[in-house]
Amino acid sequence: MNKQQLASKIWGSANKMRSKIEANEYKDYILGFIFYKFLSDKEVKYLKQNDWTDEDIKEYLNEEDRETVESIQKNIGYFIAYENLFSTWLEMSTDFNVSNVRVALSAFSRLINASHKKVFDKIFDTLQTGLSKLGDSSGSQTKAISDLIHLIKDIPMDGKQDYDVLGFIYEYLISNFAANAGKKAGEFYTPHEVSLLMSEIVADHLKDRSEIKIYDPTSGSGSLLINIGKCVEKNMGNSNKIKYYAQELKENTYNLTRMNLVMRGIIPSNIVTRNGDTLEEDWPYFDESDPFGTYDPLYVDAVVSNPPYSQNWNPANKESDPRYKFYGLAPKGKADYAFLLHDLYHIKPDGLMTIVLPHGVLFRGGEEGEIRKNLIENNKIDAIIGLPANIFFGTGIPTIIMVLKQRRSNTDVLIVDASKGFEKVGKTNKLRASDIKRIVDVVTSRANVPKFSKVVSREDIRRNDYNLNIPRYVDSSEKPESWDIFASMFGGIPAGEMNDLRAYWEAFPTLKKALFYDADAPYLHFNVEDIKKAVHEHADVTDFEGKFNSAFTDFDSYLSEELISGMEAINISKEENVLSAKIFDRLAGIPLVDRYEAYQLLDNEWTKIAVDLEIIQTEGFDATKKVDPNMVVKKKDGKDTEVQDGWVGHVIPFELVQRRHFSDKLSALKAKETRLTEITTEFEELLDELPEEEKEKDFVNYDKTAFVAAAVKKAVKDKEVEPEILDILKKVDNLAAEEKATRKKIKDDSKTLHLETKAKIEELSDDDVKELLKDKWILPVVNGLAKLPENIVSAFVSNLEALAKKYDTTFFEVEEEIRSVESSLAGMLDQLTGNDYDMQGLAEFKKLLGGE
Repeated sequence: MNKQQLASKIWGSANKMRSKIEANEYKDYILGFIFYKFLSDKEVKYLKQNDWTDEDIKEYLNEEDRETVESIQKNIGYFIAYENLFSTWLEMSTDFNVSNVRVALSAFSRLINASHKKVFDKIFDTLQTGLSKLGDSSGSQTKAISDLIHLIKDIPMDGKQDYDVLGFIYEYLISNFAANAGKKAGEFYTPHEVSLLMSEIVADHLKDRSEIKIYDPTSGSGSLLINIGKCVEKNMGNSNKIKYYAQELKENTYNLTRMNLVMRGIIPSNIVTRNGDTLEEDWPYFDESDPFGTYDPLYVDAVVSNPPYSQNWNPANKESDPRYKFYGLAPKGKADYAFLLHDLYHIKPDGLMTIVLPHGVLFRGGEEGEIRKNLIENNKIDAIIGLPANIFFGTGIPTIIMVLKQRRSNTDVLIVDASKGFEKVGKTNKLRASDIKRIVDVVTSRANVPKFSKVVSREDIRRNDYNLNIPRYVDSSEKPESWDIFASMFGGIPAGEMNDLRAYWEAFPTLKKALFYDADAPYLHFNVEDIKKAVHEHADVTDFEGKFNSAFTDFDSYLSEELISGMEAINISKEENVLSAKIFDRLAGIPLVDRYEAYQLLDNEWTKIAVDLEIIQTEGFDATKKVDPNMVVKKKDGKDTEVQDGWVGHVIPFELVQRRHFSDKLSALKAKETRLTEITTEFEELLDELPEEEKEKDFVNYDKTAFVAAAVKKAVKDKEVEPEILDILKKVDNLAAEEKATRKKIKDDSKTLHLETKAKIEELSDDDVKELLKDKWILPVVNGLAKLPENIVSAFVSNLEALAKKYDTTFFEVEEEIRSVESSLAGMLDQLTGNDYDMQGLAEFKKLLGGE
């Protein structure tokens, strides 16, 4: 299975296994064991690269051989004896015990090389102290740990792309634990999409540098820092030229930071981490064992952070602290600006920082207002990005990303309102790939985009008393619907409302005159009956569609050359940007098309394409001709048990192969499935023909999908039914027999087709594979792009039809209709009779209707 499937499987099982343990706690155990497996497997890999056999490892890998211990420590930074290897635990089967883990973790702490002490020291303390929480006895703890290590045993850690697969699974688990951890999620996790947005902004600023230092002073699990590194690395090409600095207050989360950095393949000399209070324990901190790294202030190329929002801190005696003395001290009850000023202090003169903060920092007064004024007057704030509400786990408060620099040539501030661009996922909002790209493009180009972004001068900010509240500068609200009084009374569409569609009229310059009697009048009237037909057939519209189609005529060939021909050498991390640039180039000069919508179409498919490319580059092209057992969970003896249910393509889906190579058989099978649906409908229809009293008799099965044949025969024998009823029952009996036969045929044919598809995949030629990869990778992108013009024109038609309907009936016409109805009703009242009181009441009612 690919990394996404494996991650999903592990998460599903882990979430069940944690039972009543809080997600925030259980994450430390499973992630700790994954890290131990990583270290264990890494040592075994190192030994085998140095000609150790399995027998050698079993016999000689022990603490007694000091020369071996020191050699391994020197090369990988630690030593794990054979008896403590993760693989040994698995081999022990029923002999495995929780004590094996305690002994192994204790031994690991003793056997860390001095050069790696800061990276590994106490890294398993959280796991070690938490083992007792996995059960109330040694036996229950052993079972919980055994289940857990068997769950993670299949995570690959020795292939070409170890860190990508392992890192993906680690990040996937952290994000899912965060989603289930409530308010505590903010202590260790920044949503991947927010992290990616910050990373892209930082990477663009640092793209021309050959060596980089990056720092996260509230590092949590380390995911934000790692994403920055990955984005920066795309431009550098050498990951060993990036140095990572991290500080984290909570010990368990600090351990996650270190684990995450190490597992991503970052060399230990590039990892500098601290467990401490960022606001109270800053660099330099004078560690005598490391004077070079701790005696000087820390200045880096980029600082990124997502600190705890508006928490208490102690500003006492910090007036002379170099981080704060030029700008001011944040109030005791809100440390937001304390974190911001800490970050700002640590960037180099040409550096950049991005920080996530609550919206209130933009407009709150007092000490914060003074700090904000000083930052603006000292020209430090470069951009402010308003994020959607409810985008972080555990809190729904609106947040922003603030971008600051030490030195700037300009004095304005870019303000972006990105609060409207997201998708709803469960209970939270999530930035889409197109939302991220739209924001990054605007920030890097400092573009003014109506209702989205504005470059604001310092003079404007001064006039607003240094209030940076986003709605003061960018109005992203939708125009409220209004009703024109004249049009409501006399009809016609107000020219002002029609001008709201000016982008369409500019793209289709002669269409307006073709649709309306007098296109320049203050109130417009359609001169066509079928608006949709008239728009779609107009030359301006067909020219627009033709221009788009012409721009993408050979795009499938380009994608084929780029992805299919170059699949084994393609740079996966950069390729999506290459393809999106090509799409943007082809869209240049074509009106109305939102290029970010086109980008989203690409990204939707790229996620799947990238997984396939990773498999092909890691396992070779022949991986496309493999199938995997389809493992599903079924109940067996009351327990969830994983069993095989057929096969799935390792890369090529069965359905694609069937559509291309077994189309006749697939069509025949689908026809039978359709017939099965029809039979069910016919059952219902025949049942409805029966009198109600007949439906209650024994010969009708209550699920209303079949009749019991034996009961029907008995009913006939005992003369319980009328001939016409019997005729219906015979039809039903025939349908029941057909249904049974059809179900069996579908089952048999499906099984046969499934096995034929498996065999076909395993014998595919290289050319067959390439054609199928075109079906999987290229057709969805090309077909999605091809629909864009039609979607645009359809949206335009809907707007026109809505305007036509809005003013179709005037108040004058409504009034006339009311009068007519009143007159008719009054006439009907004249025909009514009753006693004196009734007649007096009717007479008064007629007066209300306007009658005599």
